[in-house]
Amino acid sequence: MTPRLLARITNMGLGAVWAFKLRSLFVVLGVAFGIASLTLIITAVDGANRKAMEMVEIFGPDAALVFGGNFMKRAVGMRTLTLSREDAQRVQDSLPGAYQVLPMRAKSGQTVKYGNKNYQDVRIIGATNDYSKAWNWPLAEGRDISPEDERIGAKIALLGHKPSVELFGQESPVGKVIYINNVPFQVVGTLSYRGFSGGGGGDIDNRIIIPLSTLMQRYNLDRKYFRALRVKFYEPDYMPAHMENLRSLLRHQHNLKDGEDDDFTILTADEVLKFMAMFKGGLSIFLGVTATIAMLVGGFVLANLFSISVSERAEEIGLKKALGAHKSAIMIQFLIEACALTLIGGVLGLFLGLGLGQFLTRLDILTIQFSWKAFFMALAGSQGVGLIFGLKPAKQAADLDPIQALRGDG
Repeated sequence: MTPRLLARITNMGLGAVWAFKLRSLFVVLGVAFGIASLTLIITAVDGANRKAMEMVEIFGPDAALVFGGNFMKRAVGMRTLTLSREDAQRVQDSLPGAYQVLPMRAKSGQTVKYGNKNYQDVRIIGATNDYSKAWNWPLAEGRDISPEDERIGAKIALLGHKPSVELFGQESPVGKVIYINNVPFQVVGTLSYRGFSGGGGGDIDNRIIIPLSTLMQRYNLDRKYFRALRVKFYEPDYMPAHMENLRSLLRHQHNLKDGEDDDFTILTADEVLKFMAMFKGGLSIFLGVTATIAMLVGGFVLANLFSISVSERAEEIGLKKALGAHKSAIMIQFLIEACALTLIGGVLGLFLGLGLGQFLTRLDILTIQFSWKAFFMALAGSQGVGLIFGLKPAKQAADLDPIQALRGDG
């Protein structure tokens, strides 16, 4: 088949797409919904991978986070304040490989004031010294909490990026006095911007750090127990051994017997990755089934409408055959029509999927970002639907008997 003939067949196919507008609209929409789901799968999984890497980087491969209470076997009434100062001190003094231990406790939904500005729903975290070092979180300016601040229960604060911007804009907050629930605190430093959100803590930049002793005193909390314990280790390659040692030490501290469940939960970067892998797997299955069903529906719509179209266009097909058109030319024209429609549906579905993804991103449900992989897979998927589901109607058109077709019996 010569290029000139192929160009003529292509022009006729595109002309037919424009001529049968209603049929074309149904096919385009059917394919678009399937491609939109496929786009969501690809971009959501890519987004989950990026978020997993961000979480691991923030968490740190050399650290463990211990929470009071057993998340896996939490029963009604089970205590969550099971970590004590004695536990922290014992881990600091006796756990092999551990070089930093940071007890923490938090109060959410607090109101902070500076001058005539109010900022609500801030997370106040109480911690001992060197919070930024424990979390690998560089300071934007100022200093961290010191051992002396913790010892005397100083009313000083380390601001996260969000409350700093909300209260001070571009002005430096260091040295200024803010009010947390009407109690004055002097700002001694600010944490750098991390731009990460999700999970139970919400926006990670929306926090203020104060000495743990100050938090317990100001909120009249039990001073013996705290909610979480951040532990950093030398030699991150030996994290499994570190975790086993940490678990054994805490079980011994809590007088837990063999067969009893832990009354604490230990999280590491590996656990974060495992959770994200489960999340991605569930997300891929759910969206995969949705995309498959939607694309099959689009394909069947295409096949049925094209089969009807063959009957409606029997005289046209018969005339072309009577004038010498080969079966292959008829077949190629119908496949070009099918692929043109599914290409349009693929592009529409790509943008529809990305638009829906951006909406879900703003709701913090998924993290969606455009990728060329999604673009090329959307186009490939749409063309696959066009070729597979357009093949039977195309063959049906090519096999029509020209005499019967001209009589309108096709």
